[in-house]
Amino acid sequence: MDLDKMIAALKSGKLSDADFKKSVLSQQMLEMEDVVLDLQRETRCGLPEVVFGLLKTPETIIETSKVLLEKNDQLLVTRVDKDKAEIAMKELSGLGCTYDSSCEAIYKLPKKENSKKVLLITAGTSDIPVAREAELTCKMFGLETTLKVDVGVAALQRILNIREDLLDADCIVVCAGMEGALPSVVGGLVGCPVIAVPVSCGYGTSFAGMTAMLGMLSSCASGLTVVNVDNGFGAGYAAGRMLRDS
Repeated sequence: MDLDKMIAALKSGKLSDADFKKSVLSQQMLEMEDVVLDLQRETRCGLPEVVFGLLKTPETIIETSKVLLEKNDQLLVTRVDKDKAEIAMKELSGLGCTYDSSCEAIYKLPKKENSKKVLLITAGTSDIPVAREAELTCKMFGLETTLKVDVGVAALQRILNIREDLLDADCIVVCAGMEGALPSVVGGLVGCPVIAVPVSCGYGTSFAGMTAMLGMLSSCASGLTVVNVDNGFGAGYAAGRMLRDS
């Protein structure tokens, strides 16, 4: 049904306000050569569509990014290696974008602000790239973030040194590899939501993050949210949706 017919049906009472809104939202897509952009993602989820750059060409990243910047004046493109970023940033840097090599993301932060606080912590320094991806995603929601690194259970007193940060947070994202024990410790210390991110670092039997993930899924800390291995973006997005301003 085209828009004119929808408006006529709305005026005649054949289409309810709710059905009209649903129909309009469902049709807000932009078909491009290689991608189909969801232009209503922010309305539903609180964040415009994020581009997964891993297998996209620099040309597709540039074209897609320009459309999203024009529509939203903010951008997040994840998993962009340095070679592709070097090409893409020749055009996107002039549009206010930045490349973060630590987590391989191109971004332009929004002007919106959310008063909620997200604390991101890592068990070790090897977990920082995943935590940084999560942090950038939280910032796209306008959330206030704090990153604390290298506070894993190998020296348990380190987590107690940031107890005030733990208690001040509205949500905590915990990134850990090896056996993935840190989220269970944090989950037992705080009452806010805790999102656990298994990281693919560790010795042989860590199985590229599978051991950490299974440990987190089996945690005795009730209510722990667990995302996939190395999915900092998913953790940040979960935090954003949990803390989204109504």
